[in-house]
Amino acid sequence: MSQNVETLKLLYERFNAKDIDGVLATLSDDVEWANGMDGGYVQGHDGIRAYWEDQWSIVDPNVEPMHFDQGADGSLVVEVKQTIRDLEGKLVYVKGLSSKTVIHIFRFAGGKVVRFDLGEQE
Repeated sequence: MSQNVETLKLLYERFNAKDIDGVLATLSDDVEWANGMDGGYVQGHDGIRAYWEDQWSIVDPNVEPMHFDQGADGSLVVEVKQTIRDLEGKLVYVKGLSSKTVIHIFRFAGGKVVRFDLGEQE
């Protein structure tokens, strides 16, 4: 689990820096990624790149991992503090995104993320 945790710490760091290529390096080519803004999933590196470029043209999200835990199914469950600001730096609520604590669920294969899901806070 420790190597996967380190991979996710890097993923979050690169995401917050808006370094798409740095994040994509941690993901499998055919990754499935939950679309937190519109529902459903985006597929693969091209889908994720387009999704984040669109998201970042509307809002400035920041996610800070607070706690990592192993899920019963082998997934890695991360509690994160999510803060969403508009492009001028003001806190906002957009399409289901807001400033709150959320659960992220990651599945790995071969040291890379193959699936990302949004979880429910218990």
